[in-house]
Amino acid sequence: MKINDPVVDNLAGYCSNAGFGDLTITCYGVREMPERWLQIKGDPSIRAQLFQQQRVESLFDTEIDHVHEIVYALLVNKGVFHTKIHYSSSQLTCWFARDPFVYEKYIREEVLANGFVDRFPDTDHAGRKLSLNEHELSLIFAEFKRLRLSDETVYLRNAAVNLINGMINMSFSCDGTHYIDQKTFLSKLENFETG
Repeated sequence: MKINDPVVDNLAGYCSNAGFGDLTITCYGVREMPERWLQIKGDPSIRAQLFQQQRVESLFDTEIDHVHEIVYALLVNKGVFHTKIHYSSSQLTCWFARDPFVYEKYIREEVLANGFVDRFPDTDHAGRKLSLNEHELSLIFAEFKRLRLSDETVYLRNAAVNLINGMINMSFSCDGTHYIDQKTFLSKLENFETG
């Protein structure tokens, strides 16, 4: 093969000699989340029919403390950095630090089965600094329980927690959605309204 050959049919590899000392490395997306509370009102037709509905007890409702223990263990010990609990449909969605671009979905009895948490290896969050500690997680889950079970008409449908950026996401039966930073959320415990 000559350098000026127009076609290379059997390229076997590529060799390069690069000096990394002059390479500039830029980190994108490494920042603190702003303290903010974003509330989005949903579908007006759902809001109009709100008082004609009532919460139907789900499997996750009947085992809510156990569900929260499972999610807590996944977040603290198993490398889950973001999770969404779908209370109404009894689903759990998890994003693991080992593969953050792929979420994993677990449903109903699978989540509550003996050994569910043990099937995941103990691991950390890939060296990332966490915005929430274990005590704050316990407070958040207690508030999720209150928001899910305290009212039969306006109630929490699903909720998400992100350990890295500290954001909490909640959707309610009135089709309202809240995105709220952990500092604001924790300051509103027991006073948070469900609308």
